[in-house]
Amino acid sequence: MTTVLLLKTPDPGAPALVADFTAAGFEVRGEGDCAHLVRETLRAAPDVLVCWAPRPTSELLQSVATLQAQQPVPVLWFTQDGGVEWMQRALEAGVHAWVVQGYGPARLRPLVHLALAREAHERALRSRAAELADKLEERKWIDKAKGVLMRAQQVGEEEAFQLLRNASMQGNQRVGQVSRQVIEAARIAQAINRAGQQRMLSQRLVKLYALACSRTEGAAAGALMRESIQRVEDNLASLQSDLSAASYGDLLAAAREGWQALRQSLEAPPRATELARLDRQADTVVAQANALVLALESSGAATTVQAINVAGALRWRSQRMAKLALMQGTGGDKAALAAAMEQTAAEFEEGLAALQQAPLSTPLIRSMLEHGESAWKELRAAVPGADRAAGRMKLAAASEELFELFDQLTEAYQHSIQVLMGG
Repeated sequence: MTTVLLLKTPDPGAPALVADFTAAGFEVRGEGDCAHLVRETLRAAPDVLVCWAPRPTSELLQSVATLQAQQPVPVLWFTQDGGVEWMQRALEAGVHAWVVQGYGPARLRPLVHLALAREAHERALRSRAAELADKLEERKWIDKAKGVLMRAQQVGEEEAFQLLRNASMQGNQRVGQVSRQVIEAARIAQAINRAGQQRMLSQRLVKLYALACSRTEGAAAGALMRESIQRVEDNLASLQSDLSAASYGDLLAAAREGWQALRQSLEAPPRATELARLDRQADTVVAQANALVLALESSGAATTVQAINVAGALRWRSQRMAKLALMQGTGGDKAALAAAMEQTAAEFEEGLAALQQAPLSTPLIRSMLEHGESAWKELRAAVPGADRAAGRMKLAAASEELFELFDQLTEAYQHSIQVLMGG
C-alpha cells in the first residue's frame, strides 16, 4: 500500500485530508504543519509527501528543496495560487505535481500516481546523466593515462591503450580504474624523483662550492651551481603544485625553509672557512628531503617506487663522496671525513647491488647499472688525488658523469612499466 504524509498550512477551509486519502486506499503515515516539512518527512519516510498550502511561500519551497537534497521524495502540492512564477519555482524546488484549485477525492489516486511517476522519471534521468558523466570522466582518465604511457614507454596510442586493457583484464578492473592508478603512480613516482633530487643537488652544490674555493674549474663550477640552484627551485615549485597540502604541506614547508638557508649561504662569494657550515645546511636539506621521500613511499599510491628512491640515493651519495673528498683538502677533520667517505661508499655499493639484483629491470637499466659501476670505480680511484688540482679535476669529471648517469637511471625507473602499472 502506498504511504502518504499529509502536511498543511493553517486553513479553516482545508478538506478532510486524512479521511479522503484513507478512503482512496492510501496508508496515512501522519499529518502535521508544513512549518516542519523537512523534519516530519524525514521522520515518517512516506512514499509521497502531500502538501495543502493555498498560499505558497518562498520559505516552504526552500524547505522542499532542502528535503530533496537530503532524501528525494515525490511531492504532491495543492494550492489556490495559479501564478506561473510560483509554478516554476515549485518545479525547481522539487514538486512533482502542482495542482491549482483541483482538489477532489476522486482525483487523489491519479494525482499521487502522477507524482510517483514523475519522480521515478526524474530519478532515471539523474541516473542516466550521472552514468554519462562517469563515462566522460573515465574517458578523460583513459586519455591521460595513455599519454603517460606513450611518453614513458615511447609507444603509440593504440599500444598504450592495449597496455591498459591487458592490465584491466588481469586485475579484473575497469580500464578507467587502471587509468587512475597509472596516473597516480606516475604522480607519486615523479614526486619521489624530484624530492630525491633535492638530496643530490644539495651535495652537488657543496661539491661545486668546494671546487670554487680551491679555484679548480671555478667558472665552470659557478655555472653548474647556478643551474643546480634553479633546478632545486623548479623541483620545490613542482612538488608544491602536485602534492596535497593537507598531506605533505608541513614537509614541503620544512624543505623550503632548509633550502632557503642553504641558498642564502651560496649567494656569498665562496670561502673555504664557510664550507663546513654550508655542509651542515646541505645535510639538513638531505634530512628534510628524506622525510618527504619516506612519506611518499608509504602513501600506498604506487607499490614499486622503492627502486626510484634507491637509484636516487645512489645519485646523491656519488655527489656526497666527491664532496667529502674535496673537503679533506680544505682543512676539515680528515679522520671524520674519511669515516664518512667509508660509510658513504658502503651505502652506495649496497644500493648498487640491490638494484643489480632487483626484478625491476630492462636492458637499458642493466646497461646503465654496468656503466654506473664502472664510473663509481673511477670516482673511487680519483679520491686520493683530491688534494691536487689535476686530481680535483678528475674527481669532478667522474662525479659529474655519475650525476648524469644516475639521474637518467632514476628517471628510467620512474618511467618503467612496472612502476606505472604495478607490475
